[in-house]
Amino acid sequence: MAKKLRSIRGIHDGLPDQVRGFQHIEQVARAVFERYAFSEVRLPVLEPTELFVRSIGSATDIVSKEMYAFVDQGGDHICLRPEGTAGAVRAYLQAGLTRSGAQRWYYMGPMFRRERPQKGRLRQFQQIGLEWFGVAGPVEDVELLALATAFLKALGLDGLRLELNSLGCEQCRPAYRALLVDFLKGIAGDLCETCHERMDKNPMRVLDCKDEHCQHALRDAPEMIGHLCAACANHFERLRQGLDALGLSYEVNPRIVRGLDYYNRTAFEFVTDRLGAQGTVLAGGRYDGLIEELGGPATPAIGFAAGVERLAMLLESPEPRRPDFAVVSLGEQALVWSLEQADWLRAQGFVVVHCGGGGAKRQFKLADREHARYTLVIGEEEMQRGVFTLKDMETGEQRTVTGQELVASMQ
Repeated sequence: MAKKLRSIRGIHDGLPDQVRGFQHIEQVARAVFERYAFSEVRLPVLEPTELFVRSIGSATDIVSKEMYAFVDQGGDHICLRPEGTAGAVRAYLQAGLTRSGAQRWYYMGPMFRRERPQKGRLRQFQQIGLEWFGVAGPVEDVELLALATAFLKALGLDGLRLELNSLGCEQCRPAYRALLVDFLKGIAGDLCETCHERMDKNPMRVLDCKDEHCQHALRDAPEMIGHLCAACANHFERLRQGLDALGLSYEVNPRIVRGLDYYNRTAFEFVTDRLGAQGTVLAGGRYDGLIEELGGPATPAIGFAAGVERLAMLLESPEPRRPDFAVVSLGEQALVWSLEQADWLRAQGFVVVHCGGGGAKRQFKLADREHARYTLVIGEEEMQRGVFTLKDMETGEQRTVTGQELVASMQ
């Protein structure tokens, strides 16, 4: 017996019920984002591996442990994109848009990370991302958070918390990093193996460890928010004032550090208690140095990403649209005409299922299984007269109508 083929571990099929939920989320995102003047872009799934080594950082877990990277048949080092921001920056630079004023972009599609699969965390996952290039002030940070809040509210989600932090900048972060490393060395014996790996490469990530024993040991760790330079402190204060002015509630969480090296100043997460450990549903922040790091001029930017699967887990999947008509064709001579009429009704905007012709019993059983609102019976007599026999599937009432009468009665 041949081995049964299955999908790759951590990479799931999107079946109709789930995809309807995804489509609903995407439709809401488009409607809200475009009210804020953002435009959709379509970015490649494959990118040069170097793009993520330079942007995310070779020491991060994403690049060192999780990225699907390989050498193709032409000898090029390429990878499946693990996140969207670096690719968006690459496209922004490649298109020569650095002198074209602020750019507002959003995108949707799959990302890939070889993580340990668990609820809400897959190796291929759907993501909605948004990037705003060329804006530096706290006003834009407020606008972005207002947009994110509007998106989540439009989905009907409640019970989410906005958590906020500042990661400082290249002026104040080095001194804080040194202070943090000294503290971590003092409690090294109480930290897990992963924290030890991060201590030298990316010490701020240690603060994000989910191990309860580590969190207890870190309770007195110095926090970036208490060591900001004057410019970063002012930016953070004005951001908070803007959120207060819009009535957007938030909590300051000094332990938000983000997993990517390119973030600075504003960092945020929208979190829920309904998904266990994977409680972050939308997260992002400011990355003012990334465009310059990838070869462009110094250009400030801010953005966020939302996991579509996690959002879908918080929502009920929409019901499929019920067919308006199931077409039952009786007799070989009427079959071609019934196909033409089904196509004509679809052109009028109706959802139509043709039951395939053949035996009447089988067709009526199929029409019932499709849960159509009406059955249209088309036999040779109906074809000759140019009419339909219309049966209401809820009441059982039948009547004879022309096509035009049918369309008018359904409007």
